[in-house]
Amino acid sequence: MRQERALRTRRLILEAAASVFDEFGYEGATIGEVVSRAGVTRGAVYFHFASKRDLAQGVVEEQFVQDGVPERSCRLQEFVDTGMVVAHLMPRDPLLSAGARLSLGQDVFDDIGGGVIPGWISRMETLLVAAGERGELLPHVVPADTAWLITAAWTGVQIQSQKLSGRADLEQRMSGLFQHLMPSVAVPGVLGSLRMSPDRGAQVVAEVAAARAAEESGEEPAERQAGAAEAVANGAGVG
Repeated sequence: MRQERALRTRRLILEAAASVFDEFGYEGATIGEVVSRAGVTRGAVYFHFASKRDLAQGVVEEQFVQDGVPERSCRLQEFVDTGMVVAHLMPRDPLLSAGARLSLGQDVFDDIGGGVIPGWISRMETLLVAAGERGELLPHVVPADTAWLITAAWTGVQIQSQKLSGRADLEQRMSGLFQHLMPSVAVPGVLGSLRMSPDRGAQVVAEVAAARAAEESGEEPAERQAGAAEAVANGAGVG
């Protein structure tokens, strides 16, 4: 119970710190404001994080331990889903939004080693390597290069959307980015099956939430239940 309480407190501090960094940037953020928003003591903050730099690093790292997108048989769909989920959550999740600001702010970039950018490049490269192993990539595609470029393009889309619309059109713009880039990445047979609509991120987030709720209640997700029922019916000769 003590460990669970400590984990909850740490998460509470990180969420408060994310909102402070997102609002004020790294230089403008203060431990005092984090303490106030988290509703904890200054000692509790310093128990988990030795400095403001450690807090910023914690915010950056936390987004990589949250629920990811479901594993797909088509790795390029998983690749697209990853980008679309982030686009959906960015205006809604302070941890993601703060991670972006900390990564792109000139006042902190060198201090935390590029922020979230290296982590996203690595994640996207891993998905592209897996896609290549399944024959989903065009012959010229180099996963490391494509991961670097898609991350850079995503960053540009996020910045421009933030400047021009306050991220109101981020999902639409991210969908457009994938629709422009994936024809140069995916083999035709895979390209035609990719789902890249602006609401794709919301669909995947809802899917993850339903699966989590089913797991917590001890029930199987609806799709798995339907598949099991179909298998039983086929085995019994029904239909």
